Amino acid sequence: MSLFLFLILVALVLGIIGFAAQGLFYLLIIGVVVLIADLTYGAVRFRRGGRKHRLAR
Repeated sequence: MSLFLFLILVALVLGIIGFAAQGLFYLLIIGVVVLIADLTYGAVRFRRGGRKHRLAR
């Protein structure tokens, strides 16, 4: 969960810097790619997270 939130934060920071700074449009693109990858990772992880494996006693 912390990796998911960290990547969201990184994507936001890269997007803001890429949008605000002149000539750093590539950072905005990298931020969008990181955000899409992070949302995909989160969807896969949360979809599988419902099944708990129990150990045999």
